[in-house]
Amino acid sequence: MFGRLLGGKAKSGAGFSSGVPGLPVPKTAGLLSCRVLDPVGEPVRQAEFVVTDGMGRKVIGGETDPFGSVVTAVPSGDYRLAVTAEGFTPFHSPAVVAEGGHVGLGDVTLQVAHPPQLPTPGDWEIEPMHSQIGFTARHIGMARIHGRFNTFAGAVRIADRMEDSAMHVVIDAASIDTNVQMRDDHLRSSDFLDVGRYPTLEFYSDRFVHRGGHRWSVSGALTLHGVSRTVTLDTRYLGLGNGLEGEVRAACRATTELHREDFTLTWQTMLARGIAAVGSSIEIDMDIQIVPKG
Repeated sequence: MFGRLLGGKAKSGAGFSSGVPGLPVPKTAGLLSCRVLDPVGEPVRQAEFVVTDGMGRKVIGGETDPFGSVVTAVPSGDYRLAVTAEGFTPFHSPAVVAEGGHVGLGDVTLQVAHPPQLPTPGDWEIEPMHSQIGFTARHIGMARIHGRFNTFAGAVRIADRMEDSAMHVVIDAASIDTNVQMRDDHLRSSDFLDVGRYPTLEFYSDRFVHRGGHRWSVSGALTLHGVSRTVTLDTRYLGLGNGLEGEVRAACRATTELHREDFTLTWQTMLARGIAAVGSSIEIDMDIQIVPKG
């Protein structure tokens, strides 16, 4: 389906028209626009927007510009615009776009969202059945390898003031799993994790910083391959919920990026044309649920 952000210098061409000067639009399409503001009338930069069709399929998406504006061209039809931004409640609106038309929704004011309730102070622990620690690495400079650690444990001490909380996570290095036995055996070897000498990865943090809304930064020391480095987890707190048996649990999603050279993981197998078998950058992606320690 046709859909794109419009911007830059206008280009002339057959079959294009525009209801807005400088913005070429195919004759079978129309424009959809709005300006996203906060409650005091300031533009919300880099708010995410998604336009979906009547079947709920994404047609176009992107971010607001430095002035909080959204301007996009879509084929004529019925749509739904969703706008989301950290710390604000989502905005939704229907829009009917006609051929050659321009649907301007005007100023869209986002309301400040109430942050989710935090866990009660006390000792909590990671619930492994509903948690995952995964990673993604480049392979031979092109493909991506996805993997996870199957065995880990962790404790979180929630303080009266959330910023004073602390956590300690221990990961079994030998539990690495990329769904390829030969590769996993190699990753466990002295070329990489060297699990015989360094059986665990450990992360300890006592620095929780609220970034606004649902976002937190959790910084601490990661010990991997016998080397400790400071790592910051970009964390999105998802709030409290109840399990099947009614137990209270809290959930979050966290990401970070590691560079294996920082942990002396410098081995590389070079292919015939000199391409490294495993890339330097490794993305860590975690879904974590914690429950009160029993």
